[in-house]
Amino acid sequence: MALPEVNTRSGERIAVFCVGNKLMLDDGLGPVVFEELTRSYEFPPNVEVYDVGCMGLDMLDFVRDCDYMVTVDAVDGSDAPAGTVFEFDPDDMMRHHGASASLHELTLADLFDSAALLGYECEGKCFGMQVSNMSPDVVTVALTRPVYDAVPLLVEAVLADLHGRGVRIVSRRTGSPIAPGWRHEMTE
Repeated sequence: MALPEVNTRSGERIAVFCVGNKLMLDDGLGPVVFEELTRSYEFPPNVEVYDVGCMGLDMLDFVRDCDYMVTVDAVDGSDAPAGTVFEFDPDDMMRHHGASASLHELTLADLFDSAALLGYECEGKCFGMQVSNMSPDVVTVALTRPVYDAVPLLVEAVLADLHGRGVRIVSRRTGSPIAPGWRHEMTE
């Protein structure tokens, strides 16, 4: 993965990490958002959007080299209805303590904590959506209906956050920059 270059307009290097496993029903939310963002919008050179699968320590270089990181992931256990969109800071996330079954099961807070030990730091924001089923009995490449129907809201939340940081985002469909009140339409 190449690191983003600095753009003179916002002056920040920004990475957007879309997290999830598209083979596990609603856990594939991140990859669907990645596809929507990259198919529908053009970002300046200082913003890179990645389908990362899962968060891992191999992303420490991004914390070192970026000013701002966004993660997009499925949320489970919030007691909110499926399709509810959340925005939170990395410190609001539960950290792993003790031994972990996998180094690929990190949260953004865990990644930032590890980076801080190396003297790296950047800002971050997390966007998630309450899901219906992220552990299907069989491999399933799809999202449940309430999650799929709410994907535009999650895409819009990410776009609004980037726009608020001064990032110029252009719709591939219209060729126009997005602005407040923009509505995302799903690609087929």
